[in-house]
Amino acid sequence: MTNQKTLQFLKILKLAENKYSKSSKRLTGENWKYDWQTLIATIYSAQSRDETTIPIMESLFEKFQTLNSLASAKLSEIMKLTKKINYYKTKSKNSKATAQLLVKKFNSKIPDKIEELITLPGVGRKTANLIITEVHKKPGITVDTHVHRISNVLGLVETKTPTETEFALQKIAPKKYWNKINRLFVLWGKDVPGKDKQKLLNKLKQ
Repeated sequence: MTNQKTLQFLKILKLAENKYSKSSKRLTGENWKYDWQTLIATIYSAQSRDETTIPIMESLFEKFQTLNSLASAKLSEIMKLTKKINYYKTKSKNSKATAQLLVKKFNSKIPDKIEELITLPGVGRKTANLIITEVHKKPGITVDTHVHRISNVLGLVETKTPTETEFALQKIAPKKYWNKINRLFVLWGKDVPGKDKQKLLNKLKQ
């Protein structure tokens, strides 16, 4: 039997889909040529605007065109190319270390299990879920600040952390819709900052 929270979720998701499904706006974790690029770009995307991150990642991948070349690159070169991104020093160290680990431990392939992905430097559950959905096309709920905020403001969940939100949404959202949540809620969240429930809902009806 479908519970009330699930019905509420489905209603909201349909409205969000009507509003944002045809948007051509690119998010940082989307549309990269190689799987490893999706992973590295997503590591850099945390607390950084897509409009800033994407062109910098394009420059980085133009310079280092293979996973091996990034793994063997000088950290100073990576940092020089990414210095306009928030926390670029830490992210650069993590990205180089992740590239090295992928080459040495995973035969240059991107793992398809969250438990393995989160062993990579700079990869938490948000990034791991994005890789699961974007790269491996498996069900996963990627929870960033927008997804976490909107889900709580609308009363779909009552959680304190993104990880709690991920597991709470798994209980009310049918699995076939999991992969849609992140893109739709992120585009929506970018349009409407803050925690005003009515403003969020009004945006979907415009």
